[in-house]
Amino acid sequence: MIKHIISLLIFIGVSFYSYAQERPDHTLNNVAHEHDDIRSEKNGISFLAIGDFGRHGAFTQKEVARDMGTVAELLDLNFTISVGDNFYPTGVQSTQDYQWISSFESIYTHHLLHESWFVALGNHDYEGNSQAQIDYTNVSRRWEMPDRYFEKMIQIDKGKYLQLLIIDTNPFISKYQKNTSKYLGIDEQDTQKQLIWLETKLKNNNPEIVWRIVVGHHPLYSGGKRKADKETVEIQNIFEPVLEKYKVDAYICGHEHDLQIIRKNKKHLTQFLSGAGSELRETGTTEGTLFAESVPGFMAFTLTNNVLKAYVIQSNKNDFKVIYKTEIKK
Repeated sequence: MIKHIISLLIFIGVSFYSYAQERPDHTLNNVAHEHDDIRSEKNGISFLAIGDFGRHGAFTQKEVARDMGTVAELLDLNFTISVGDNFYPTGVQSTQDYQWISSFESIYTHHLLHESWFVALGNHDYEGNSQAQIDYTNVSRRWEMPDRYFEKMIQIDKGKYLQLLIIDTNPFISKYQKNTSKYLGIDEQDTQKQLIWLETKLKNNNPEIVWRIVVGHHPLYSGGKRKADKETVEIQNIFEPVLEKYKVDAYICGHEHDLQIIRKNKKHLTQFLSGAGSELRETGTTEGTLFAESVPGFMAFTLTNNVLKAYVIQSNKNDFKVIYKTEIKK
């Protein structure tokens, strides 16, 4: 009898020890098997793109954040891109604003989401103190916005690089310039200086640069709410010629609260619109639409020296699914 009790205690102890040694995310192996359609690349990098998200966890922000963490682990994430509208309804007032906690720090908690975030400004961010978001770069280890527009050179493999350019599209919108009481400091931005900077960066013909990606808040094209809006036309007229001239591979944006991928006929550029981080709006199609859905989620990318793969991720109540994927080859 005593031997049976001892054996039972040993069994319980071993079982408890084994359970205790399991990682907090020990279900990930099952998730990986269920999502064989998304995986990391051996000789490449990976990143996520999200936008229009900062709502104190409301709408579907928490579910999207949860799935960003799971996908980050599946892809062995290198960094995250935010395309702007980081805080709603208005931007932060300082680096001590509680929105940093309620809409960012306490939401995106997975350890791989503590890798670098390269962040663009959106129009709602200009409704607060946009300089505070730049200054937060000196507070946070992961938040990277050293200026309103900036460049990151990211090594992919064997000395080949991604040229990542984050731009500030907001000052180029004429209606914002006419409403300086709402969009604070918008009239202080030198749009011509930014355009010269962008073209100077894109002129870099270093053969080690194999991919060029530009990130901004406003779309060049949309099948959604702002399909025919003046602001969409303005951004397209200003930036499309430059991005096409230098054969930029991808433009990643948001502003529309949905998920869209658009590649216009006879254009080199592919636009990835990832603005479904929390509140959603109806979407639609336009010429060149490859994908358009109004569902909560984000986009994930893997990049090797030869192939860019893009995955559209939909967040559901308990899990996520890949609802579309495409690739660009060199």
